[in-house]
Amino acid sequence: MKIVIIGAGIMGTTFATLAKELAPDLEITILERLSGAGEGNSWAFNNAGTGHEANCELNYTPVDGEVISVDKALKIHAQFNVAKQFWAYLIEKGAIKQPSTFINQTRHCTLVNEPSIDELRLRFEEMSAHHFFENMQFSEDYDEIKRWISLAMDERPRHDKMAATSIETGTDVNFGALTEQMALYATRSLGVTIKYDTHVKRAHRSPTGQWVVSTDGKEGPAQYKADVLFVGAGGGAFPILKRSHLPFRNRYTGFPVGGRFLQAPISEEQARHYKAKTYGKAEVGAPPMSVPHLDLRAVNGKHYLLFGPFASFRPLLEKGRGFFDYLSSVRLHDIPGLLNVALQNADLVRYLISETFKGEKSMFEELEKFAPGLSKRFDWKPIDAGQRVQIIKDRHLQMGTEILVSKDKTYGTLLGASPGASVSPEVMLRCLEQLLPSAFVTEDAREKKRQMFPEDDLDTLINNPDRYREIRDAVNKQLGITEPQA
Repeated sequence: MKIVIIGAGIMGTTFATLAKELAPDLEITILERLSGAGEGNSWAFNNAGTGHEANCELNYTPVDGEVISVDKALKIHAQFNVAKQFWAYLIEKGAIKQPSTFINQTRHCTLVNEPSIDELRLRFEEMSAHHFFENMQFSEDYDEIKRWISLAMDERPRHDKMAATSIETGTDVNFGALTEQMALYATRSLGVTIKYDTHVKRAHRSPTGQWVVSTDGKEGPAQYKADVLFVGAGGGAFPILKRSHLPFRNRYTGFPVGGRFLQAPISEEQARHYKAKTYGKAEVGAPPMSVPHLDLRAVNGKHYLLFGPFASFRPLLEKGRGFFDYLSSVRLHDIPGLLNVALQNADLVRYLISETFKGEKSMFEELEKFAPGLSKRFDWKPIDAGQRVQIIKDRHLQMGTEILVSKDKTYGTLLGASPGASVSPEVMLRCLEQLLPSAFVTEDAREKKRQMFPEDDLDTLINNPDRYREIRDAVNKQLGITEPQA
């Protein structure tokens, strides 16, 4: 069976690796617009690098009065646990030599001021009662919070009323490095073919039922035939979907949101002093990806601080692509949906436009507000992050991700953004189960799946504390993540 994958980012590369591990006889070709794997949204500074497991992200636990919902947080945490199982398998197999090349233990904290202290306390009480978050700590004590997140507290007035939570076993993940190493393993050891510098122009069904993918690259125009086509191209998935003639294509439109960060290099000693990701609370009307946070990043053996993100509202599908690419993904029937989203989410649109025109002075003011005195201590510079395209489905804006699979199970794609790369192995496993159910039939395939995912059932992880702890401790040991001392 021939499979073509569009996009050599974290999603496409994970899909290819999983598929070949389960069914070695598959013939898999990945088509990538850029010159290397993981150079798009997966690249280190095109995202915040947080291993999203709901430790510190308030947008995953919405509060309504005195009632907090943790369902989304539990699902995301379970999905990340499944992701870690796959990454631990790659390390055990030697596909990745050192876990520290892509994943590093980093404290996950949430910091709020009044009037959000009661909300954070409620979140802590609800979450710490579950075994996923049993090691979460809560404090309103200035000195204790300063021990957790020193750089965010060094010049903050002691009389400020604040509260924070902390989980020691959070992670910083370099998804670009992970993708690059996985792509090397897939090509050298599994027989996957990757065609770089190859721009996909169109994908359509032939009379024989195969997908025909037309491309343009450094070797000129080409065509690739596939029995199964998976599109993992981020925002680039939308124009391909629109040209596919699949019946559900008219239900979806792309809503692009970009971002910027302030970045500063720091020494190894300073990194040991602040080994954390500190999340705050998003402004009213801000999208989930705009929750302010101050992160330690480990990239290619060097350390950086990252603060942001600052949202931007640009009609681009992907970083490095132009306005006309986005325009080509919009049809006349999409316009009412875009207008409806603009009307329903007027505060969001105003926020995004104002953020787009925010200058460096305002960015540094936001940093000073979050961490007083920090803007003057390091050599900060603004950087552009990746471009995310949120889903407009049936004329309503959605902030999650969605797997789409055609009725005949020959076409699959992933649309949307958050939590994205952090849960890519679990999401791609579910996509494979729908697209290639035959890959899971043999006993060899089932045994291979057990090796890669000792426990992939989310309900079991959520409802069985002993099983979760068993899996968590095993994969954390493989990944170099240690529990705090009692």
